[in-house]
Amino acid sequence: MLYLTSDSFPIFVPFGVIGFYRYLWFLIRMAAAWTYRPIPLPENPTYIASEDVTIIVPTIDAGEEFKEAANSWLVGKPKEILIITEEKMLGPLQDLANQVDPERIRVLTVPFANKRLQMSHGIKNCTTDIIVFADDDAIWPPTLLPSVLACFEDQKVGGVGTSQRVQPCGDRMTVWEVLAAFRLTIRNIEISCSTHIDGGIPCLSGRTAAYRTVILKDPEFLHGFTHDYWLGKYQLNSGDDKFLTRWMVSHGWSTYVQCCKEAELLSTMKPNWRFLKQVLRWTRNTWRSDMRSLFMERYIWTAHPYVAYTMVDKLFNPFTLLVGPCLVSYLIYKSTIPIDQGGYHLPWWNIILSYMVWLSATRTAKLLPHLWHRPQDIIYVPAFILFGYYFAVMKLYALCTLHETGWGTRAGIGDASAATAAMDNNEKVVGNPVYQQRTDPYNSNSQIPFSPFRDQTPPSPYQDNPSQTPIYAVRTSGNRRGEEEGMEMQVGYAQ
Repeated sequence: MLYLTSDSFPIFVPFGVIGFYRYLWFLIRMAAAWTYRPIPLPENPTYIASEDVTIIVPTIDAGEEFKEAANSWLVGKPKEILIITEEKMLGPLQDLANQVDPERIRVLTVPFANKRLQMSHGIKNCTTDIIVFADDDAIWPPTLLPSVLACFEDQKVGGVGTSQRVQPCGDRMTVWEVLAAFRLTIRNIEISCSTHIDGGIPCLSGRTAAYRTVILKDPEFLHGFTHDYWLGKYQLNSGDDKFLTRWMVSHGWSTYVQCCKEAELLSTMKPNWRFLKQVLRWTRNTWRSDMRSLFMERYIWTAHPYVAYTMVDKLFNPFTLLVGPCLVSYLIYKSTIPIDQGGYHLPWWNIILSYMVWLSATRTAKLLPHLWHRPQDIIYVPAFILFGYYFAVMKLYALCTLHETGWGTRAGIGDASAATAAMDNNEKVVGNPVYQQRTDPYNSNSQIPFSPFRDQTPPSPYQDNPSQTPIYAVRTSGNRRGEEEGMEMQVGYAQ
């Protein structure tokens, strides 16, 4: 190594420091992920899936894969599954629901395809204490619901996520699916690490995430969720999971992630180049959400400082990643100049070979947790290296095009502003069947006997000032099967 840098050693010191810093933090993350532990199942759970869980699935084009996913959800015995779609898809999706379980699956519609409006419509029709949002292709293990519900034993927890793994669309994974699997493995490590270090997470993934219904029933949340604008004029449709995660942080709720086999879902990815469009949409959402968290809302700095650090790191990551190729290009140019005229002492092929060996070794090290389970994927490490540089350029492109808010990978999703305007107009129409909803179990006038708030009139528990003192509304809990063994504290905020 000293020979490689013998003529201009000081030039390489800053890059060596950067490399040492990045891989030191990589080892710290690995250590934190290794010592992370999921929350165990309680002996007497407060929440029972058959009484307390509604699964909400916004979709517009569910196919046969939906039946496999729905059957996996039903193994956990939720009280109900709500499929929210646009009006023209009611027939096909109702047929799918009837083939799976017409008793526990209901299909509701909204006038236009818009994920956030579909989710909010499902929230309004929910009557249970816990809502689980799921993608229409998310396949759950039988133990996922009990594992997720275990986290809600802590009454400060408002949202819970899970670890994920890629389900191939065909008999074997394409290179695009392997790249997605690499990314998910790294993500599983990152979220278990951040959860262990400071209890935070950059995003509770929308593929499957659970929330307390009382949080999502808040009118402030519903309005903000469906009227979310970037720079005040570009309405957002995607990025719903980012919004939900920020809402948890800004309103004083804790989050948790169950990273374990018992809660690890399977999800399909685009098996072709359209995966890049998915990544571009996710990248734009990340830029917008992280900048809001860091510079506009700013609650993340005090609530979860490690997560704030990872967000800042990601802001600079594309720039630092592209420094490497720039330096190598400069050294190759210098190697063409004679040494006595200030040229570099190594031939160009030696520089390129050294750089490729370094990249292969370090990137393979990062992927070892994935390769431990799928060693055959080692042949895709070069593709992962190339994708890394492509992704760095894509991040810069995404930063310059944050005004682009379209979905990108699904046809049939129209203008978000038009859909929201139509919803607002329809909700003003008395008796509109599209937006008629069940009696609200959180309304004091509700006569539903299992409503936890049937004997009280709670104010909206969420205000914009997170420094307010928490108050607690008490309801009986403990063994939900008949014995009252404890008290559950429902967190709110004082006026």
